[in-house]
Amino acid sequence: MKYHIKINSINVVDEIKEYWTNKDYVQLLEKFNYPDAEDPNTENLRELLFMAISDYEPGEAAVIVLEYKLADHLTAGQIEQISNDMLIDTVCEEYPEMELQSTLFHINQLLFKAYNGKFPSASATIIDCSITPLDKNADVQLTKEMLLRLFNNGLSDRNIIKRLFEEQMNQRADFPEAKNIIWDLRTSDNINFKITTAENLLKKQEVAFTEFDGSVEDTVDNG
Repeated sequence: MKYHIKINSINVVDEIKEYWTNKDYVQLLEKFNYPDAEDPNTENLRELLFMAISDYEPGEAAVIVLEYKLADHLTAGQIEQISNDMLIDTVCEEYPEMELQSTLFHINQLLFKAYNGKFPSASATIIDCSITPLDKNADVQLTKEMLLRLFNNGLSDRNIIKRLFEEQMNQRADFPEAKNIIWDLRTSDNINFKITTAENLLKKQEVAFTEFDGSVEDTVDNG
């Protein structure tokens, strides 16, 4: 099935504030020994959390936030190692388990903001685009896998996704990695999309065209 893709905007951001909820801030404040924080204003809770975090050494704070978000996925030893590595490198860009990279990004950037740059910074790419089927009668729900393949014609050959996943992007192999490459995919009408991914995977300058066509086979989403 053929589609026309139009890129409306590409933004590179160093955090996605809406990832962290009031509930997250309240629970983290408790873990940083700042109980009874119930202010409904998200910005106030965020500032309170940053104040509470600043009473801890960066490595200690990293362990607390990592345990809060990833205790079910990582061992105590892994958390300790990541907390040390985060101070010298952007672990979220290189961690071998791709399904954890987005969460590690959000943790990294929370700590980066709280400590005014003591942690190396990472970035995310947010793309707003419209994807219109050339067959006006088509009614297919686009998945992350399908969307990445549609972008194949619009990305430069320097792009790391195209280089690492050439067979998958060209529809010659299954593409389970797609669900973790695209961190968030939102649409209300299956035409206008908001795509969030890691900036190291999809750089703004690697989107070679603002409008292009692509084709993709109907497929079942891998997640």
